Amino acid sequence: MAGEPAQPDSSAPDPVWLRLREEAAGAADREPVLAELIHTSILENETLEESLAHRVSRKFGHHAIAEPYLHDLFVEVLLQQPYIGEQARRDIVAIDQRDPASEGFLAPFLYFKGFLSLTAHRVAHELWQQDRREIALYLQSINSQVFGVDIHPAARIGAGVLFDHATSLVIGETAVIEDNVSLLHEVTLGGTGKTRGDRHPKVRTGVLIGAGAKILGNVEIGEGAKIGAGSVVLRDVPAHVTVAGVPARVVGSAEKDPAACMDHSI
Repeated sequence: MAGEPAQPDSSAPDPVWLRLREEAAGAADREPVLAELIHTSILENETLEESLAHRVSRKFGHHAIAEPYLHDLFVEVLLQQPYIGEQARRDIVAIDQRDPASEGFLAPFLYFKGFLSLTAHRVAHELWQQDRREIALYLQSINSQVFGVDIHPAARIGAGVLFDHATSLVIGETAVIEDNVSLLHEVTLGGTGKTRGDRHPKVRTGVLIGAGAKILGNVEIGEGAKIGAGSVVLRDVPAHVTVAGVPARVVGSAEKDPAACMDHSI
C-alpha cells in the first residue's frame, strides 16, 4: 500500500547497498573518466541513504538553493525517516527485474531519472507531511525542471514502483499509487477540471500503465489491471482486466502481475 510503512531494522544486512557498491567499484576500475563521479556518489558514502542524498542534491543544486543546503536537507529527512530508503531499495530491485535496459543496480542509481525523480518526490512528500510545504513545493518545481517529472508532493506512492523513461509524467495532488506499479512515460494521473478535494486517480497494487495514458478524475484502477498505451481513462477500471482506447474500454483480461511482466500488447 502507498504510505509510510514501519521503520526497518537498521542492524539488518543491506544486500542492495552491498551489491551497488560492488558494481560501482567495478565500473570505476573499467571507466576511469567516471571514477570521480562514482566515488563521490557511492563509494565515499557509508550508507545508501547518504549516497541518495548526495546524488539527488547534486542534480538539484544548481538552482536557487545551493547544493550543500539541499544535501543536508536530504540527509536530515532520509535519516529521520528510514522508510524512504527502504522504498528506494525496493524501487531499485523492481527496476532491475522489470526494465531490460537495466543490467544491475548502478545504472538506475546514477542515471535513470525515473528512480531519481521518485526519490526526490519521497523526500518532498515527507516534508509536505511535516507541514514544510514551501520547500516541498520548491522540490516539486526543481524535480519537474531537472527531470521533466511533475509530482505533487502530497501524492502518495508506494514501494517497488517503476517509472520507465518517466519523461512528461504528471501525478496530481490527491493521487495514490500503491506498491509494485509500473508506469511509462507521458502518463498523466490528473483531474478533470477545476474540481477541488479528492480529485485524482487511485492506482492499486500491480497495475501496468502504458505510455501516454491519461487517467483523469477520482477513479480507481483495480489491482493487477493493465492500461493500454495512449488510452484515456475516465471511469473506474476493474481488477485484473485490460482496458484500451479513447475513451478506454475493457478489451480483455490482464495477465497475472502485469506490472512485473511489462507486456504492453493488447
